[in-house]
Parts: sequence; structure tokens; C-alpha cells
Amino acid sequence: MDQPSSPFSKQQLLPQEETLEILKQKGELFIGIPKENQYQEKRICLTPDAVNAISAHGHRVLIESGAGEGANFTDADYTEAGAEISRDTKKVFSCPIILKVEPPTLSEIDLINPQTIVISALQIKTQSKEYFETLAKKRLTAIAFEYIRDEDGKYPAVRSLSEIAGISSILIASELMATTNKGNGLMFGNISGVPPVEVVIIGAGTVGEFAARSALGLGANIKVFDNSITKLRNIQTNLNQTVYTSTIQPKNLLKALKRCDVAIGAARGKDRSPIVVSSSMVENMKKGAVIIDVSIDMGGCFETTEVTSHDKPTVEKFDVIHYGVPNIPSRYPRTSSISISNIFTPYLLKIGEDGGLENSLRFDKGLRNGLYMYHGILTNKSVGDWFGLTYNDINFLIF
Repeated sequence: MDQPSSPFSKQQLLPQEETLEILKQKGELFIGIPKENQYQEKRICLTPDAVNAISAHGHRVLIESGAGEGANFTDADYTEAGAEISRDTKKVFSCPIILKVEPPTLSEIDLINPQTIVISALQIKTQSKEYFETLAKKRLTAIAFEYIRDEDGKYPAVRSLSEIAGISSILIASELMATTNKGNGLMFGNISGVPPVEVVIIGAGTVGEFAARSALGLGANIKVFDNSITKLRNIQTNLNQTVYTSTIQPKNLLKALKRCDVAIGAARGKDRSPIVVSSSMVENMKKGAVIIDVSIDMGGCFETTEVTSHDKPTVEKFDVIHYGVPNIPSRYPRTSSISISNIFTPYLLKIGEDGGLENSLRFDKGLRNGLYMYHGILTNKSVGDWFGLTYNDINFLIF
């Protein structure tokens, strides 16, 4: 006897877990990496090793000729790793996924096809309302890598670059103290019988922690200031030794600044860095002391620092050398590129495994946190509030 035909299709009768499995079919990605044209930006998102891993999984990578040169990666390195090289900028920007370090400029957005996925930094402080309106017109999907969270709820891209900035700040200070750079002639390194270099670090976050680690490694005496007792406690634990810590009290800070040879500014605020060190405090510092204001990209925490460039990195005020280059990690583009590449590669492979970004966003809450534009719809609350734009909750759009 014939069985009665079911009103449901075979697909509808599958348990939900199996339906998810069907959804997660592998997809082939086609990634375009254009050359960075922002001033002094020499980093690249993927190293040849990363390209090798990605192309081994069946994905295509198209790189604009010379994109890796700033970080000492040649076109030949990328070709051997399985990438395609093109001199045609428009062709690279027409890939379905664009990977960049700096956010694309308005003229670059013109070259991008509608419905493309753009993964880059957002650098909200440098953007305009027009930027988001242009992305919306093209119905682009955009992810800011500084907003991506890992499984611990931390921001891996920000942490990696902060580690580099913290270590760099001490290396730069040691260069600036050399008399060949018109410095005070003091040297880091615990030389027998010579008092150690005194370093004041303002801010006990990742930058402060790695500056402290480097300074201690070079035999300096350090004093760390922060208004968060938790951060000060964490820095002691992470450094695995007892160091001088204090909340930011003007009297204690002034006393420490008067004696120090190097001051590192690594305090961050919500919208701009708080000005912790006033002009009169800097006036009281030693002649030839060095200030490295790592927070300069958010306004700086020393009242006297101003934005400088890698070509002319220092300014002297009150006989104190001020270093105010906003993008410290780009001084070491190869290390920074490897660091960024380590963060991007697993995400790209995962997007391929999941069968495209849509599925990855469904399954990965941390990646979803990095999304600020979804098919031209703004999905990030802080961007919406900052520029007075309407935004939608991604959770309602994607499920």
C-alpha cells in the first residue's frame, strides 16, 4: 500500500542541528588587499605566511603591487605564497572582501562595488558623518577590527598594538636620550655604580604594562600612576614584582615628575585622553627629560604635547623633549603587520569554514561586535550616538 505523501519537505523534517550543519557549508573567499596610501602607513593586513595558509584552504587573495613593501614583504614573497598580484588598483578594490589597515577614504569607497565586505580599522575620531552615509549608499558591510572581541571579551587587535606601542615608547625614549639626538646623555641599562634611569608611567593599561616591562628589563626604576586600583593591582601581578604604584594625586605625581628622566603618557578616556600633566608640572621637570605621549592620538595626557610626525618626531618645550607621533606601531611596520595578520587569519579561515560572513556573524558574538555597517545599515550604537545617525540592533537584522 502506498504511503500518503507528507505535507512537509525532507528539508523541513530535518532536526535543527542538522539544518545548521547544512547552513555551514564551506565558502570560497576572494580577498583584495590594496596598497595603503595614508601618510606614513607602512603596515599590511596579511603576511606572506598568512596568505599561504589562506590560499591553502582554497581561498583567493589579490594584492596590489607593492602593498607589502613598507613592511619589507616583496611581491615575489606574496606570489610564492599563492597570492595574485595586480597593478590595477580598481581591480583590487572590486574584490568581494577588502582588507585594509587604515579605513578606506571616500575616493577609495568610490572604487568599491556595492554589497562588498570591508574589514579595516574605523578610527572613529578621524571620521565624518559623510563617511558613514557613503558606506550606506553602497550598501556595504563593514567591520572595524579594533571593536572585535575574543572569547574573553577582550579586544585582541587593540591589545596587540598597545603591546607594541608600550614597548616602543621605552625604545624611543632611550634613543632620544642619546646625545647624538641632542638628548641628556643618559643610558638605560643597570650599569654598576650608576643610578638607574627614573621612569614615570601614567596609565596602567596594556600600554603602561608593556612600557613598565621594557623599562624594568632595561634596569630602570619605574613609578606607575593610575586612578584604577584594580589596574594597579593587575600590573603588579602581571609584572610579577613589586613596583611603585600610586593613584593620580597631583602632589605625588609632581614629585615623581621632578625627579624622572622619562615620562610615558598612556592614560585613555572615553572620548579624549584626560589631561593629567599640566603645563606648570612640565615646567618643573628636569632639563633634557623626555616625554613620550602615547595617548596623543586621543588628544594626549600632557598639556604641552602636540601632534608630530615620524619625520620630525620631537618638539622642545621648557627644555623637555616631547614626542607626539600618533601612530607609534607604524614605526615598526613588519612586527605590527605580523601582529595584525595573526588576528585576521583565524577569522578569515573561520568565515570560509562557516560558508561566508553572514553565518560567521550568526555564530560568533565577538566578530558581530566588530560590525558597524550591515548591508548599508548602521549597527553600532557609539557611531550612531557620536554622529547623530540612526542605528539598528544587529541581532534583529541577522536572525
